[in-house]
Amino acid sequence: MKLIVDANIPAAERCFGDFGSLTRVPGREINAEHVKDADALIVRSITQVNAALLAESPVRFVGTCTIGTDHIDHAVLAEQGIGFASAPGCNAEAVVDYVLSSLLTLAERDGWSLLTRTVGVVGVGNVGSRLLARLTALGIKTLACDPPRAEQEGEQGFESLDTLIDRCDILCLHTPLVAQGPHATYQLLDAQRINELAPGTVLLNAGRGDCVDGLALRSRLTGKGDIAVVLDVWESEPEIDASLRDLVALATPHIAGHSLDGKLRGTWMIQQSLASHLGLASQVAFADICPPPALASLHLQDALPVEDALRVCMRAVYDVRRDHDSLQRQVLKQGVRQGFDTCRANYPLRREFATLGITLSGGALALESILRGAGFNILTM
Repeated sequence: MKLIVDANIPAAERCFGDFGSLTRVPGREINAEHVKDADALIVRSITQVNAALLAESPVRFVGTCTIGTDHIDHAVLAEQGIGFASAPGCNAEAVVDYVLSSLLTLAERDGWSLLTRTVGVVGVGNVGSRLLARLTALGIKTLACDPPRAEQEGEQGFESLDTLIDRCDILCLHTPLVAQGPHATYQLLDAQRINELAPGTVLLNAGRGDCVDGLALRSRLTGKGDIAVVLDVWESEPEIDASLRDLVALATPHIAGHSLDGKLRGTWMIQQSLASHLGLASQVAFADICPPPALASLHLQDALPVEDALRVCMRAVYDVRRDHDSLQRQVLKQGVRQGFDTCRANYPLRREFATLGITLSGGALALESILRGAGFNILTM
């Protein structure tokens, strides 16, 4: 069995080596020539899996080690009888880490408290539901918008997007890209809704770039400049709007979910799916491929202001400013397209908050519930 595997998928040899021979190819370079004699294709989100790629190929299984699947032509796979699997939820915890790191960074920079704000979460799937749970555990007021879920489960607990725009200080987008239909998300935040955002609103998009009208957002930032924006996803990646990048408060290259844990979880989930597709028993456990963290524990011995304590612990694991600065640096060196891809291809090791054990003593014992709520592992002495 021959497998073509994106070069940036970690632990591929450990997970897929028993199935056959692996050929590693950079995701954006995978083409029809590579898959002309392949049996399986394992990708991430930058590879467009469509008729042009799969024409004349013997591929019988496609796996994407990602939550999103809008880079996959599902109709083509169905027509050709090709098995398919994705990895929903694999990096959801990492995206929530990214959101909390970003919001606490902006709060520190601009002098406001996250704990006193109302956060609207648009899209209550794997990421949005986890974000709501952690925000609630932190004691932060939240509102949720998810029309498909509201339709299936009833309106209770869900609000309209326009209600969130009217009532929330922070708006976090975590929707998939749906091009059309009653619940389309393409340019969900269009010019009208962008103009309706109250001054001082924080807009964070870690879902899909095309869910926000980039031109309208740039116009709002250029004109009034009275909202703060965090963008991890962009229209036309990797050829992103350089002018918009310069205007947003935090700009990162689609890496919100790029923790080592999330990537390994995605690889492992596709390994499980491929084994099932082939009628085989998997011989790989997630613990087999997940290494111990470099920083395993932290000891807080005295009380800190709550948000300062959160920032200390979060930045011990992940600091979003590093990714913002990296994108700016690489774009200046290589241009927008190459700089964006370089950041993603050479992304440094990053773990999730849950890998850090925090021991508390003295006055710091008062921080237990808030640090646990933020996603850290609280150790006992």
